[in-house]
Amino acid sequence: MIKRNSSIWPYLLVAPALIVMLTVVFVPVINAILMSFQNYDLRRPSRIGFNNFKNYLDVLKDPLFWGALGKTIVWVVAGVGLQFVFGFILALLLNKKFPGRGIVRSISLIPWVTPGVLIGLMWRWIFDGNYGVLNDLLLRLGLIQESLPFLAQPSTAFPAVILTIVWQGIPFFALMLLAGLQGIPDELYNAADVDGANGIQKFFLITVPSLKSVIYVTTLLRIIWVANSVDVIFNLTEGGPAYSTQTLSVYIFNKGNSLNLGYAATLSIMLTLVLAIVAVRYLKTMFQNQEGKA
Repeated sequence: MIKRNSSIWPYLLVAPALIVMLTVVFVPVINAILMSFQNYDLRRPSRIGFNNFKNYLDVLKDPLFWGALGKTIVWVVAGVGLQFVFGFILALLLNKKFPGRGIVRSISLIPWVTPGVLIGLMWRWIFDGNYGVLNDLLLRLGLIQESLPFLAQPSTAFPAVILTIVWQGIPFFALMLLAGLQGIPDELYNAADVDGANGIQKFFLITVPSLKSVIYVTTLLRIIWVANSVDVIFNLTEGGPAYSTQTLSVYIFNKGNSLNLGYAATLSIMLTLVLAIVAVRYLKTMFQNQEGKA
């Protein structure tokens, strides 16, 4: 029997977690890296084999890749940006004292806890050009003269999926920022009142600086999650029409569905590299700001 003061005891305690991490994370990552250097197409199993950097060269020459990358940038910037703005507003409102505040806080989490597949199907019905509730509402208000096929035309499909992801992600920002708001001492606001500061000054000089760490972390998490999001777009448009809503993650999913796993793995590595560059740059900026503040 191993004694608890043995030097091997800490390693035994973390061993189960390490085994799970190796099995669930590291092994698939290594497998994806190896597949990215192979002509791994299950439609032609006899041709499976290593092809060096051919997949990467093909990706760099693929117009669909560059189009999907551009869509991903717009998708992340617009989606996360609007989620943050409306999430911050919601957090400020939920931080106020009013009757039924607990119930309102619970209800506001519904979009966040709803599965992405269900959200996609629900909003697909809302945007439907024949019997969608959005078209019915706009017709009743006289804002349009005939129903619009929101998801069937490129000009409206991408804004529609962005609206959907914004609706889903607002509660996440609201919840995280609300927790940060409740950690700000009231003494800071009381001192600001004594100095004659108005609401805008207190917001930018007390609230925002106090939430910097929360804002950095939550924004980075949402950037990664939204960039990797597949379920919402796929259940709304499957990347169409005419690739107008095909982000990089959806392109990877579609390539995987076509059984071209080597090319899909290469696209996955490219997406990972892009997100890693963004994350490293983002974290570097965050640490520099914290060091400057210290």
